[in-house]
Amino acid sequence: MPKMDNMLAILWMLRSGEKITAQQISEKLEMNIRTVYRYIDTISISGVPIISEPGHNGGYSLMNNFIEAPLFFETEEQTSLFHAAVFAEEAGYYGGEALNRAISKLSKYSNQEQETKRNQQVTSLEVISRLSSPSMATFLKDLEQALAGGYSVNILYHKSGGRQLHDRLVDPYRIIYWNNKWYMIGFCHLRNDIRSFRVDRIESLNLTENKFNRPENFSARDFFIKNLLPAIEDREEMSLVINGDKSVLDDICQHWFLGHYLEERTINQAVFLLEKEMIHTYVPYLLLPYNKSLKVIEPASLKERMIEVLSELIRFYQE
Repeated sequence: MPKMDNMLAILWMLRSGEKITAQQISEKLEMNIRTVYRYIDTISISGVPIISEPGHNGGYSLMNNFIEAPLFFETEEQTSLFHAAVFAEEAGYYGGEALNRAISKLSKYSNQEQETKRNQQVTSLEVISRLSSPSMATFLKDLEQALAGGYSVNILYHKSGGRQLHDRLVDPYRIIYWNNKWYMIGFCHLRNDIRSFRVDRIESLNLTENKFNRPENFSARDFFIKNLLPAIEDREEMSLVINGDKSVLDDICQHWFLGHYLEERTINQAVFLLEKEMIHTYVPYLLLPYNKSLKVIEPASLKERMIEVLSELIRFYQE
């Protein structure tokens, strides 16, 4: 076995909590006893607190508090875990307490060199996100419990722009985080169909004793993206050609909506293939915030439509 695999095998033997001799390790792993000594030294140098007791009843063991310690994380791996924790916290991750305990263990069982290097890198990252409701973490935790157990949930929910609360029984299939918002994707018993629910619009949530089975091969991601895109009956397609600086076109091409329809891209031009009705209904409002940093080349009808939209906006503020 490779050196790292052998050291992991030795560490797992030590984690049993029982004292073990170098001879026993040698026989178990079928290696020279001198190799065992070298591996033990390497493990100790990495920061693992191995207790060595000489004599007839001696042997190797681990300090009791290391039984719960994480195994062999390199500095880069530790830094990645700390960075992931920062992103999770800013997203309103519901397992914050457990995450903090895991990070504390990682810090506690790192050696001085690892801790110094990690701190130098960890302090280089900050994530700024929108503030989330304190109750949302509780809802997310309850939803995770419902998902794991396959239990339906009762929710009081208000729709966008409405104050009236709606009572829904939902079989939660997945939790999704998109665009600084948490969503629950599940089967709504009232609508008898799969729906998405924004977690920050849930007023109350209770687990029921009703069990359900998730459909096989269901992709919450595909369902969610499909429902983000507008449903247009007119299937006539047109090319949308836009010119602009590279940085502006990069932003346009990465847009959650337009990015799905990108056909061709050069440094200063992007070509999209969309349904005709989409171009005249949605695209003007997506392009106007970019002001004069981009220019519509085709179709000419979009230029006319953008003039109409701007004229309507001017009249609105003149009234």
